[in-house]
Amino acid sequence: MSNIAVTAVERVLDIFEAFDREQRPLSLTALAELAGIPKSSCHAIVGTLTARGYLYSLSRPRALYPTRRFFDLTRTIQAKDPFVERMLPMLERLRDASRETIILGKRQGNAVIYLQVVEGPHAIRYSAQPGEFKPLHSSAIGKAVIGSLKEAELRALVAEQPLPRITGSTLTDQEALMADILDSRRRGYFLTRGENVSDVWAVSAFLSLNAETLAVAIAGPRHRMEQNIPECAKLLVTTCSFIMRQWG
Repeated sequence: MSNIAVTAVERVLDIFEAFDREQRPLSLTALAELAGIPKSSCHAIVGTLTARGYLYSLSRPRALYPTRRFFDLTRTIQAKDPFVERMLPMLERLRDASRETIILGKRQGNAVIYLQVVEGPHAIRYSAQPGEFKPLHSSAIGKAVIGSLKEAELRALVAEQPLPRITGSTLTDQEALMADILDSRRRGYFLTRGENVSDVWAVSAFLSLNAETLAVAIAGPRHRMEQNIPECAKLLVTTCSFIMRQWG
């Protein structure tokens, strides 16, 4: 794909993300400024989106806003997701049992992408969005998915992977990270202790479905998680085993 095509796609996404942030009708000028797009380019994109039914125009004030078309389209696509929709009831049950936030994710390149987040019921809880990317070395999902690799592959990955410090607790030493992952694999679950988000602890485990490796994590504030890691780990491992049995 050419750089021009990539830029065009990015600008369409920037426009919808601008509406998401503002959550109000926007004039062409405001939309161009908020999305960081030249007004002429924004005008052309908006014209196409309007003609295809993804935006509609208001006359007073002169502004634009998305229709339901994009929402309905993505909802229909999401309903056929090979993993998320089928696993969602089990993730919700895990959320109800642990009362903490549940995350489903997988490796994408040299990062982790969150596929689903089921937030816990507490007012103070870990919060994230599907589609977010997280580092492999500092996130619970990341540790689990790379922990599924054979040891030789794991060592090669850790050796070539940059290990930036995300918080004061992030493991940035290769040997320390290797030891942590290998110990976790023997234990049957993986831990992060404020390594990706300060004061957030998480427990995770990987599972293989249809030749894909995914991971599930339970995440919450340290003051609740620290004493509940054994219970959360037991709930998590039981849920992952159940999911794999359900997949046959």
